[in-house]
Amino acid sequence: MALDLKEHFVKYEALVQMVDAVFDKVKNEYPKEVFCREKCSDCCYAIFDLTLIEALYLKDKFSTKFSGKEKNDLIEIADKTDRVLVKMKREAFKKVKKDTSSELEVIGKMSQERVRCPLLGENNLCIMYENRPITCRVYGIPTSTAGVSHICGRTNFNQGQPYPTLNMDKIYTQLQLLSAQLVKDINSEKIRMHEMLIPVSMAMITDFNEEYLGVKKDE
Repeated sequence: MALDLKEHFVKYEALVQMVDAVFDKVKNEYPKEVFCREKCSDCCYAIFDLTLIEALYLKDKFSTKFSGKEKNDLIEIADKTDRVLVKMKREAFKKVKKDTSSELEVIGKMSQERVRCPLLGENNLCIMYENRPITCRVYGIPTSTAGVSHICGRTNFNQGQPYPTLNMDKIYTQLQLLSAQLVKDINSEKIRMHEMLIPVSMAMITDFNEEYLGVKKDE
């Protein structure tokens, strides 16, 4: 990645620090309820996508940390994972297209699917733990999206009880804004690229070069 995105990554890291602080606060207040511990990989099988800023950040850190055969082996794993996800999403799209009234049901079933994250190592530890996405960082505490609450499958929080809940819609909005600013600053022709949602597997195998990002060339 030839583009210098350090300024944007610093802003993203500031958001990550804020999210980590929220997680730590809830964990300290509810130590018995937050199950998170080393080698608990329940969240490493959840299906979710990254915003553009997260995908670029993860790929940058991944490319810095790994090289040679080790990197190629990990990319091969990511490629296989990505093909599985593409197939699942294609089938889900066909079902919704056939019966639009089933959209919520299809989305619900997709959210319950489990696919091993390509970043989960053989020792059941995340190989990019320090740079893991925000979704991974908040998995063990109560969150809400579009007014619907979510809790970890292994949590000791009781469904229906009042707990501090992280509003993920606000976090996603911030991530979209960071992505939009990045697209503007690199002078991309793809002005709606900030709306992209990218699986971890795709972020690992994609070459986010200037052509991919739609950077306008000097005439």
